[in-house]
Amino acid sequence: MPTLNWLTRDKDIRAAASVPYRLLGEATDMSAGDANAGNMLIQGDNLEALKALLPFYAGQVKCIYIDPPYNTRSAFEHYDDNLEHTQWLAMMWPRLELLRELLTDNGSIWVSIDDNEAHYLKVIMDEVLGRSNFIDTVIWRKNYSPKSSARHFSSDHDYILVFAKNANSFRPNLLPRTEKQDKAYRNPDNDPRGPWKTSDLSARNPYSLGKYSIMTPSGRVIKGPPGGNYWRVSEDSFWKLDADKRIWWGKNGDAIPQIKRFLSEVKQGLTPQTIWSYEDVGHTQDSKKEILALFEGDVFLTPKPERLIQRILHIATNPGDLVLDSFLGSGTTAAVAHKMDRRYIGIEMGEHAITHCRPRLQKVIDGEQGGISKSVNWQGGGGFRFYRLGPTVFDEAGQIRRDIDFKILAAHVWFSETKHPWNGNDDSPLLGLHDGHAYALLYNGILGDKRPAGGNVLIRATLDRIRDEIARSNTGFDGKLTIYGEQSRLTPTTLERENIVFKQMPYDLKAQT
Repeated sequence: MPTLNWLTRDKDIRAAASVPYRLLGEATDMSAGDANAGNMLIQGDNLEALKALLPFYAGQVKCIYIDPPYNTRSAFEHYDDNLEHTQWLAMMWPRLELLRELLTDNGSIWVSIDDNEAHYLKVIMDEVLGRSNFIDTVIWRKNYSPKSSARHFSSDHDYILVFAKNANSFRPNLLPRTEKQDKAYRNPDNDPRGPWKTSDLSARNPYSLGKYSIMTPSGRVIKGPPGGNYWRVSEDSFWKLDADKRIWWGKNGDAIPQIKRFLSEVKQGLTPQTIWSYEDVGHTQDSKKEILALFEGDVFLTPKPERLIQRILHIATNPGDLVLDSFLGSGTTAAVAHKMDRRYIGIEMGEHAITHCRPRLQKVIDGEQGGISKSVNWQGGGGFRFYRLGPTVFDEAGQIRRDIDFKILAAHVWFSETKHPWNGNDDSPLLGLHDGHAYALLYNGILGDKRPAGGNVLIRATLDRIRDEIARSNTGFDGKLTIYGEQSRLTPTTLERENIVFKQMPYDLKAQT
């Protein structure tokens, strides 16, 4: 597969691995509403925030939507979009790698972009996510009138690149049918099967059984369909359709025959198409009006309309699914996900995480009626927790920080071993079983004994406690057991005989992060 080279590529493709794991600290005074709603707003560098989320959310996000800087070489009020091409690629690559790890197996990632970087972005997404996982490119017509000031062409569209974590597992939802589409179905002959509309019977390509003449009920002979020589069904099939009253001959029985398509038999939804008009999903003026109404004149210059995000989330998610936006901007993705009963994680680096995102979500909780609110009957409710990036898990000397609690370290141990998020209890040294392998952590007095020979050291007594925990969850377990701790007092022979791998902290843990 072709790859894209740039000045700092070798360093950039290793950047995600070198990002330290940081803690996420909740600022409870900035959180709002129901703390158990499952929603997060994170202020901080999105690369470090994504790495911090991995031990807890890897493989859990159903849909990622991001609207990164377009690299248009023009200054924006809220962030600097004037990045050199190499810097832009260096920014995107490691973030795409981490985003990929957060997706569920049937999840998808949607990236808004324009012509400045769209084609380069496609190439690096092919490499990071796999070319076979490319789904399609959506074209959103964002302007409803031409820009007369344009030097060459009025650029009226953006792209949205759509990739799946696994294209074979991704199943997009159908779009709802509109009232306008259903009005095309009528029932002039009072057919008991209900409203219908016609479609022609001509074949696009030559069809060996499709060349025959037809006599209408009025006696008129029709040698073939208009504009062609072949019907698209055989003569035998045609008359069977007619016997089932699925052929329409016109009111007088002498029209060119057409087949009746019943509304009751069509799919109860529409396959998503790749061209999205502003009539259906909004345009840039809509999004600016939405922001003006929310912030009383403080306009974020590049928002997306709520209807655009609504369509993406409708196609890619179901209620209760987790949505992530790591370039949250003015908070549109989180606001729409909130109103659509999706859980969300929003990450924003700048101060407008506080000046824009937080107050916008507070207004959503309070029941604001802008954007898609009326169409989804939004009445308010829910909540979110506000987080800031904290210190790294390891200090400058490579030691685990003293203030790291058991639950945090357990999540990192579990993720480093299984590449899955940890959802266990913090009252047992046994972290869990994965693929026939058990994992345990002796740390921070988990057994209630912080003496050197006690709960953080592997001795026969602590091993027996771990074995008892395993037996309670999996009787007859005989697989490998990996134990993390400060020290082991068991001999290498004993460890080998009992199929135990001991890993000493922090050394063996740090090597895997």
